[in-house]
Amino acid sequence: MYKRRVTHPRPGRGRLRWALAGHAVRLLPDAVLRSAARRGPQGSTAKVPPFADFVRFLEAAGPAAGIVMGELDPTAPVSRSPELDAVTVRPLKLGPQQVRARLYSAADLSDRAALVWISGGAFVAGSLDMPESDWVARTLAARGTPVLALDYRKALNGLRHPAPSDDVLTGWHWAVEHSAESLGVPPERLHLGGASAGGNLAAAATRRLLDTDGPLPASLLLAYPVVHGRLPEWDPLALAAVREVTHGACLPLDWIADMCVNYAGPDHLLDPHAFPGEATPPENHPPTLILACENDTLRTSAERFAGQLEAAGITTVLHQLDGAAHRSLDRPTEPDGQQALNHLATWLARE
Repeated sequence: MYKRRVTHPRPGRGRLRWALAGHAVRLLPDAVLRSAARRGPQGSTAKVPPFADFVRFLEAAGPAAGIVMGELDPTAPVSRSPELDAVTVRPLKLGPQQVRARLYSAADLSDRAALVWISGGAFVAGSLDMPESDWVARTLAARGTPVLALDYRKALNGLRHPAPSDDVLTGWHWAVEHSAESLGVPPERLHLGGASAGGNLAAAATRRLLDTDGPLPASLLLAYPVVHGRLPEWDPLALAAVREVTHGACLPLDWIADMCVNYAGPDHLLDPHAFPGEATPPENHPPTLILACENDTLRTSAERFAGQLEAAGITTVLHQLDGAAHRSLDRPTEPDGQQALNHLATWLARE
């Protein structure tokens, strides 16, 4: 098991620098921010600051942070693939918390399956506009599977688990209650899935439903998820190889550990309602598709969870995306992004 390295607090000047950078970004025009995003790394795991500094930047920048990180460009997938323009997108706000969501549908929809989908962002970033949400949902809808894409409250400014998970459950229960008229399928044909932190939230919501006899998804679709509060141990040589291939741009292990603590707090790292891989899956767990990126430090969590499900007798399929780094579904024009989405579409067509 990976043991978190104890680090000393960064100097106050460093903390202030990231907060000031966030405030500066907030003041810049959107056009300037979009230009900066286009010049920067697109859809890959760029080197990131220490997690605490990343959070300070996001808290200070507010919505502008999403623009500068290239998340907020919803027209990009359509311009790259004009056929996706035929997809109808309906914005929604669900439940007392007014959870933001989008319903994606097309004229020629299959009655086989529908998907509730959650994108990632380390529990602190991400939006309905990022390709991992918008492009995935549009493409699946264009291929015949309606999608309800969910946003959720982020673990910023003191907000923690279970608030993001509560938002996912709000969206899931709405989908179950409105499946026929809004998604065109009966509740038993609803599937639930997500990527990265969104994969955690999908799996954790399922665990909460299992423990409360709630309506279960027909299956789970998890793309490079983080489902353990303490990342399963890496072989040192394998980890060194990943770092070399990604030129050090993979998420550091300490960064992931800090992310998990920031999301759930130190007292919930072993709570299966926050990190479902920290308990034995029950025998009635839904069938599960898991995608793992070869050059991703979160890969051990995906692989361990697949093994846990198989050991419990759950129908499980694990696909490794060879040569891929984290966030494949945020790269619509890259082969690994297309491969990841095709795995999702194939799974849904068979279920």
